[in-house]
Amino acid sequence: MYSPNDYNYHLPEELIAQKPAARRDESNLLILARASGRLSHHRFHELCDFLAPGDVLVINDTRVVPVRLEGKKETGGRVEVLILDYARSIGTVSNGNVVCECLVKTARPGRPGTRVFFDRGLHAEIGENRDGIFSVSFSCDGDFGRLLEEIGSMPLPPYIRREPGAECAEDKEAYQTVYASRRGAAAAPTAGLHFTRPLLEKVRSLGVHIAPVTLHVGYGTFRPVKVADIREHAMHSEDYTISESTASAVNLAKTEGRRVVAVGTTCVRTLEYASNDRGVLQAGDGRCDLFIYPGYRFRVVDAMITNFHLPKSTLMMLVSAFAGRGKIFAAYREAVEKRYRFFSYGDAMMIV
Repeated sequence: MYSPNDYNYHLPEELIAQKPAARRDESNLLILARASGRLSHHRFHELCDFLAPGDVLVINDTRVVPVRLEGKKETGGRVEVLILDYARSIGTVSNGNVVCECLVKTARPGRPGTRVFFDRGLHAEIGENRDGIFSVSFSCDGDFGRLLEEIGSMPLPPYIRREPGAECAEDKEAYQTVYASRRGAAAAPTAGLHFTRPLLEKVRSLGVHIAPVTLHVGYGTFRPVKVADIREHAMHSEDYTISESTASAVNLAKTEGRRVVAVGTTCVRTLEYASNDRGVLQAGDGRCDLFIYPGYRFRVVDAMITNFHLPKSTLMMLVSAFAGRGKIFAAYREAVEKRYRFFSYGDAMMIV
C-alpha cells in the first residue's frame, strides 16, 4: 500500500487524450459507488442525476496563466522556461523586474548567469538550481503579467503532444474552466474542464449551491513520487484562498447532513487542508501541502468529481484513499476496457 508501484497500472498510449471532447459536457462520466463498488456509465451532461438539492458543489476558480516561454540564449540555443510560482511572484514585480521559480529546459544544462531572450523585449537571467527548480530573474519594460498573456503559451502537460514551438489554437480556451477567474495556476484543475455554462445553470436550478475556492495549481500536484515509501514523499505547497461565504456554506451543509461534492483533487486537498479536526472549514489564505494517501480520514468531502490520473501519481493515491485502492483499480480496468480517454483532456469519474 505504501510503494509507488502499488498505484501503477497499464494504459494503452492511444487512450491518452490529446484534445478535449468536441463539447465539454459530452465527455464520458463513470460513476463509482464507494460503498458497493458498483460502476455505471454516463455522459457528463447527466451529472445532475447524481446531485441532489442541498448539495454544495465546490469548484476551483483558479485561472491558468500562459507561463510557458520559448527563448534563446546569447549563443542562439533554444530555451524553454516554465514559471511555477506566478501567483506568488506577480505580487513582487518592481519596475518590470521579478524573480520566479521555474523549470528550465535546454540542450545543455542551464548554468547560473546564463542570459535568455524572449519576444517583446523580455529577457531573463538563470540563477540557482535547487532540486531541478531554477531561480530566474525576469526583466521587461511593460506589464509582466500582460506580456505573459501575449507571448506565453499554455503549460500543457508533456503527454499532450504539440509540434515544437506550436500551440494548438484551441488550447488557450480549452485548457481553462468556464468559471476560471483568479489568475495564478501553472496547470488546470482538469475535473472542471467538463462543465459548460448551461450545465452549471442546470446544477443551480436543481438547488445545488456552487461554492468557489481558489488553489493555484502548480508543480507540486504532478511532481513524481521518487521515494520507495510514499509516506516519505513531500508535496510542494500551493497558494489557496477560501472565502467566508464558501466556508459558511460548507460548514452549514456538514451541520445539516448535506453533501459536500468537490470538483477535482485540488478542491479535495484545499477543503481537507483548511479544516480542523472536527471538520470545520476555516476561511482565509494559506499554502496547501497536504498529501493524501490511503489511511487518511476525510473530514469534509463526501463525494468528488475527478479525471483519470497518471500511474503512480499522488492523485492516484488520493482517489485510492477516498474510494479504496481495489475499487479504484477495478474502475480503471473497466475504463480502459470501455476505451475511456485519460488524463487532462480525458473523461471524468464521479465517486459517490
